[in-house]
Amino acid sequence: MGIEFSQQLSVTPVSAIPGMMVVQLPVHGDNRGWFKENWQREKMVAAGLPDFAPVQNNISFNETAGTTRGIHAEPWDKFVSVATGRIFGAWVDLREGESFGNSFTLEMDASTAVFVPRGVGNAFQTLVDGTAYAYLVNDHWSAQAQSRYTFLNLADETVGIRWPIALEDAELSDKDRAHPALGQVTPMASRKTLVLGAAGQLGRALRKLYEGDSNVEFASRADFDLTKPEHHDGMDWSGYDTVINAGAYTKVDEAETEAGRCEAWAANVTGVKLLAKSCIENQLTLVHVSSDYVFDGSNEIHTEGELVSPLGVYGQTKAAGEAIVEMVPNHYIVRTSWVIGEGSNFVGTMANLAERGIKPSVVDDQIGRLTFAEDLASGIDHLLASQAESGIYNITNPGEPQSWADVAQSVYGFLGRPTSDVTGISTIEYFQGKQAAPRPLNSVLDLSKIEETGFRARNQHAALEDYLRMQGQE
Repeated sequence: MGIEFSQQLSVTPVSAIPGMMVVQLPVHGDNRGWFKENWQREKMVAAGLPDFAPVQNNISFNETAGTTRGIHAEPWDKFVSVATGRIFGAWVDLREGESFGNSFTLEMDASTAVFVPRGVGNAFQTLVDGTAYAYLVNDHWSAQAQSRYTFLNLADETVGIRWPIALEDAELSDKDRAHPALGQVTPMASRKTLVLGAAGQLGRALRKLYEGDSNVEFASRADFDLTKPEHHDGMDWSGYDTVINAGAYTKVDEAETEAGRCEAWAANVTGVKLLAKSCIENQLTLVHVSSDYVFDGSNEIHTEGELVSPLGVYGQTKAAGEAIVEMVPNHYIVRTSWVIGEGSNFVGTMANLAERGIKPSVVDDQIGRLTFAEDLASGIDHLLASQAESGIYNITNPGEPQSWADVAQSVYGFLGRPTSDVTGISTIEYFQGKQAAPRPLNSVLDLSKIEETGFRARNQHAALEDYLRMQGQE
């Protein structure tokens, strides 16, 4: 069987093994031989192949027909192809999940390649002498990496691969002959999600959302300090595919002081830079939470495409952090406002004042929407689960925009206190004589983009009542 010349580049998913793809390569031949583009990132990604960022190219030369290698599942993605000769390829899904044990076989020559996802076992048998088989992989080989391989016996009866040349007549290594049967194989674990800032309001909401999910791990600042290079360098990122950065310096007023300014820039910019670098180097998806404070509040509603215009140091650091995160190929920047969750927050403070019979003065010229941490966590989970397009997304609870004074009156009313106990006051009046950061007077974020992906949070007024009701039960 000869090579098929001048076929069109195409990428076809393998239904039995999720993420695996067969690539038909254009091969151009004449009286001198043939030529092909074995890897062409721009064309292949456009055709549907993942942009998997290969870093190492390996070639296996096999002198005789019947040489058989595998079944090896490595902790990285592979793009395998034939440089010369012809092979019978076999792949078995050795990842944990419903497709564990599923197999796929294909005869290949120089006109065919296969994308093999991490954790899928790869094997081949040469059909002619002098066959060269190439592996393009997206991680560097190391002894440590090899310790994470998963193996399957070539003769496993459950999978039942029909080798063209019987294995007793084939050339195998002793190691390959000794690999375990499918029933003895420990599936390769899925890559995990790492949540940083797990002690904050959003971090706690994410803990509740992912409770019992072994594929999500949590780290507080004590566990992983973004600002310390040694924490990044000492981290084995190979077991992760996603990082959710729920941590930040959020002391808006203290950020205007000399010490606070340094802390804010260290956490929100320098630490984010180190994290972005780790994500780029290890092909991780980065979810980064930002703020309405990146705007000056001069627009009635803030879209994702609006140019940032921060007023104070905190907003400036969040805007700078966004610019860094946008350099990560796979990223979600989630802008939010007025977060309410487990821990110290405005609603809790107002509820406490109401119960004590205090009549507060509350700012009435800052307009926005509340964001309940559990809804923000669900929105982040939705972006990841739906594999939405990378970029910036606004997430708050929907509903009619309101002022802080409006929120306070709702809290008082729910708790049976007169709403007239809350007196509205302007921002200038409230902070007169106090050291305070400038604040955007309009923090309303446009929710059209996130809602177009299929996510819509609870109405903020209903969510507020749910929150107060739950607080009353604790």
